[in-house]
Parts: sequence; structure tokens; C-alpha cells
Amino acid sequence: MSLYLLCLTLFCIGLYGVLRKRNIVKIIIGLAIIEYSINLFFVLLGYRFHGRAPIDAQDQNILNMVDPLPQALVLTSIVIGLGVTALLISIAIRLYEKYGTFDITKIRRLKG
Repeated sequence: MSLYLLCLTLFCIGLYGVLRKRNIVKIIIGLAIIEYSINLFFVLLGYRFHGRAPIDAQDQNILNMVDPLPQALVLTSIVIGLGVTALLISIAIRLYEKYGTFDITKIRRLKG
């Protein structure tokens, strides 16, 4: 139960970074923290204490196996998250080249 609370704490830290910070780079880092906390939560959902790898063999019992579906979803999520983070960083670089700042309040004021 405490691991789920730690995932929630990590999610709240990332949400704070997204909602309260004005620097685009810090907002991107907050989104990455949110993504990692959700991935960790999915892995924890499929975890079992003293669980075995989900490999089906003739001589093994199917008792106490780890659920492979959250693991596959997290692998897919990591790849998609990497692409989204690269896109956000490239947009932040283009904004810095155009406006000369990462502060979103100054970018809103320029409107150009």
C-alpha cells in the first residue's frame, strides 16, 4: 500500500511542476515525472510477491505468475513517452530561438 502512496506522491510532484512553474523546461520535466509515476503504478499492479516469470512450460505450474500485460503496456508507454518528450523539447528549442526565453508569461506577452 505504501508503494501506491509513493506513486501518488510522485504524480503530485510532477503535477505541481506542470501547474505552478513558468519555465517550459520545468514543465517538460514535470510531465516526464508524471509519466514515470504512471508507468511505475502499472508495473506495481502486475507485480506479485515471489512471482515467477510468465513463461509457460510443460513442467511448471501456472501458480503465482507475474501479470505480463502491464509490463507490455509500460514498454509501449515508454517508447511513446520518449517520442512525446523529444517533440516537446524540440518545440521548446524553437520557442527559445524565436523569443529568446523559456518563460511562458513573457512569450504570451510578445504574441508575435
